[in-house]
Amino acid sequence: MFKTRLLSGIILVIVLIITVGYGGNLLFGVLAVISLIGMSELYKVVKVEKTSLGIVGYLAAVVYYGLLFTGRMEAVTALTVLFLVLVMAVYVFAFPKYRTEQVMVTYFGLFYVAVMLSYVYQTRMLPDGGVAVWLIFLSSWGCDTCAYCVGMLIGKHKMAPKLSPKKSVEGGVGGVLGAALLGALFSLAMNQWAQADVSPAFYALICGIGGIISQIGDLAASAIKRNHEIKDYGKLIPGHGGILDRFDSVIFTAPVIYYLTVLLG
Repeated sequence: MFKTRLLSGIILVIVLIITVGYGGNLLFGVLAVISLIGMSELYKVVKVEKTSLGIVGYLAAVVYYGLLFTGRMEAVTALTVLFLVLVMAVYVFAFPKYRTEQVMVTYFGLFYVAVMLSYVYQTRMLPDGGVAVWLIFLSSWGCDTCAYCVGMLIGKHKMAPKLSPKKSVEGGVGGVLGAALLGALFSLAMNQWAQADVSPAFYALICGIGGIISQIGDLAASAIKRNHEIKDYGKLIPGHGGILDRFDSVIFTAPVIYYLTVLLG
């Protein structure tokens, strides 16, 4: 199991380096596919992944990515309204086939998965996005790794015992501090190798905040799985479960890093 998890993790990192490093249409296309897979995993939880309700959700995601690709983001509000109307239309005309929870998860899935993940692409497309985009993964996966290590070493106080018994307060704090340290080290590396002019304190702050948010994303995914009594969202990534199992923290850190980068500059 460990070898499978390690190998899949290495492959995932290689794919990440290629797609995020190249950016552009390659990253856009990969994120669009990942978003659709992630939505199908979420829809599977409430058993609408192959129904007309789920199809409406997938179509909404495709339209959203179309608006993003063409730079027509001012039309996203109209899309959210139209999507709600279509989802409720399916609910009404198919009644009583679907439950209220299924309808709400279908609508929620567009924003929770497709919209949130699209911020990886949006961050990459910023003027300094080639550097800033890596903060998304440093603050999410970096925090997760550091939290695990610190928790295993000195974790004693449970953070959320009913939700995730293995997570500790010490691990959570260690994860945030670890993410901040990784951000600072990354800025020093970019200043040295890429001739960037980045403040280590600034990147440490961004990654520290991202680390806090990433843990909320991780626990939120766990809460959904607990509510529906499932271990993993899928089996797409050996040793890591599905897309949502691997990207649960990235989903939350991507928009946070984007707006912190834009607002704080």
